[in-house]
Amino acid sequence: MEHWISRPKGPALRSLLTTLAETGISIKPSSFDAVATPEPLDFLRPGSLRAQLPHVTFIEIKTANQARVQHGFAGFFFALTESEITRRGSTGIRYRVALYNNLSGELLITSAPDIIARSRSMNWQLSVQL
Repeated sequence: MEHWISRPKGPALRSLLTTLAETGISIKPSSFDAVATPEPLDFLRPGSLRAQLPHVTFIEIKTANQARVQHGFAGFFFALTESEITRRGSTGIRYRVALYNNLSGELLITSAPDIIARSRSMNWQLSVQL
């Protein structure tokens, strides 16, 4: 994962989502913050983008800013959305969660299932819109 690119906006995001949908992948823009690729992506050239999709990894970034967060991210409290947890099903191993400690600079690339497996506690909630 050499090149990290912030989630595209506007026409580039629409092109990415359309190209993904054409290959049977549905992903919400809110469930990833960046994409990682071995080569730079041209989001506005669908043919080129489609050819590179098998090498694209979607990254959700969780940032720690608290002094209580220890090495290895012990003590880091954050939320995972339903989209982030279930995303693995449609993108396979191409979806990762990046834990980043803003204070120490530590970076851990992991997955939602690995985070859940090492969790010391979990609180479930339901968010609704009326």
